[in-house]
Amino acid sequence: MPARERENNTVNTIPVVAVILNWKKPADTLACLQALGDQLPVVVVDNGSGDDSLDLIRSARPDVPLLALDENRGFTGGNNAGIQWALAQNCEWILLLNDDVILARGALEAMLVAGRSRPRVGFVGPLVLHAQPAGLIQSAGGWLDNRWRSGHRGANQPDQGQYRQAESLPWLSGCALLVRSQMVREIGLLDERFFLYEEELEWCLRARQAGWEVLFVPQARAVHAGVTPDYEPDPYITYYMTRNHLLLLSKLHAGWLPRLDAAFQAARTLLSWTLKPRWRGKRAHRDALWRGLLDYLGRRWGPMSPQNG
Repeated sequence: MPARERENNTVNTIPVVAVILNWKKPADTLACLQALGDQLPVVVVDNGSGDDSLDLIRSARPDVPLLALDENRGFTGGNNAGIQWALAQNCEWILLLNDDVILARGALEAMLVAGRSRPRVGFVGPLVLHAQPAGLIQSAGGWLDNRWRSGHRGANQPDQGQYRQAESLPWLSGCALLVRSQMVREIGLLDERFFLYEEELEWCLRARQAGWEVLFVPQARAVHAGVTPDYEPDPYITYYMTRNHLLLLSKLHAGWLPRLDAAFQAARTLLSWTLKPRWRGKRAHRDALWRGLLDYLGRRWGPMSPQNG
């Protein structure tokens, strides 16, 4: 590329574009927009809500671009639509936000400073707190063990300043995530086969395999109302977690230990939920787990089909 063209591209680059994914929560989306203020360009993606979301958001914020998808494309497809829109604006970073996330004042600046301090930082994430009760950690970034089991660090612990330093981690929560555009152009978008769950885990691990860094910055904070400490997942979540974990292991070429562990855990859980009287209430989850296994084997991806509902 000629030097003059490179210079023009640099001059015209937008620092950050925010993408807010709305699904049937227009009031939350408007609160998320209000918290961001006018500090950066924003696009709202309506993920096929089919309610009054479009009218309410357009009426309250006619200044904000709104992408209306014809159907619910999940976390992956909905965010990918916004990411592609943001990339077309020639931005340096993309800020992905769930509609029910409030980013604290100064959080974006803290993430940007940390991300720009290292050239191979691809993802930057804040300390995510529960909305209720206040002061409890939802995610201090993600952990991953040698069997590729994963979880959120610090989940449901009181926030007592135990996380103070920026750290490189295996993965970050997707509810509030700063993403470097250069990395997306190199490794690709979210994998839409996942639809929901483990998609941000796969994206972060894929980036790490390509030599990018995943950075947790506790000085930046976000409040996420979508999950509570006493959260009990529905059977459809069991379905996605089962199918998608197996997809992740095969796609990223996990070794024999994670694959054997996943198979053993699935078989043990199926037997337990089938045979033990104490787990009679888990029959719907048992069926969802079994169908997740079958859909993985049958290479059926994307949204859960109606017959699996």
